[in-house]
Amino acid sequence: MQYLIFFKPFGVLTQFTDTAGRLTLKDYISVPSVYPVGRLDRDSEGLLLLSDDGKLKARLLDPRFGHHRTYWVQVEGLPSGTCLKALRQGVLIQDQWTRPAQVRVLPSDPDLPPRHPPIRERLSIPTSWLELTLTEGRNRQVRRMTAAVGLPTLRLIRVRLGPLHLTGLDCGQWRFLTPEEVGQLRQECFPQQRRHRTHP
Repeated sequence: MQYLIFFKPFGVLTQFTDTAGRLTLKDYISVPSVYPVGRLDRDSEGLLLLSDDGKLKARLLDPRFGHHRTYWVQVEGLPSGTCLKALRQGVLIQDQWTRPAQVRVLPSDPDLPPRHPPIRERLSIPTSWLELTLTEGRNRQVRRMTAAVGLPTLRLIRVRLGPLHLTGLDCGQWRFLTPEEVGQLRQECFPQQRRHRTHP
């Protein structure tokens, strides 16, 4: 089995082919027979896991198991306590309530590579950075959640997926997971297998 993580840049599709000639994973990754575990929108950035492990992919994407996904989100405006409370408790998106989320305001701008092209800021409106941790992955969920509380998303980066994180990767770089990381990931996805081995 192969497992790798990729720091997806802005503007790259989470697929290996595109008839319109846009940037895809093929422009960065030449490892055969691996496929993205989930997706990031073209206008989102950050951690993307790729693998040929179908069982692990199915387990990570199944919302019943509540695997954590953490995002840094630059939003337009200053979040009030009411906004943060709503995000934590769940907001209504397309007639469905989101699950409760962990949310905090980052005390300073995170250390991230510049985006190309840069975001379009309005000088008269301040921006803020939030850290959101979700246990589900609906289509464009983070953007819809922040919009629902009046905080449009300007930039969105996934920084963690379960035990995996972006530390040490530059934008556009990828690497194979270490054996330790693979073990941590499989332990999170299949904890019952570890218990079975420990107590035969």
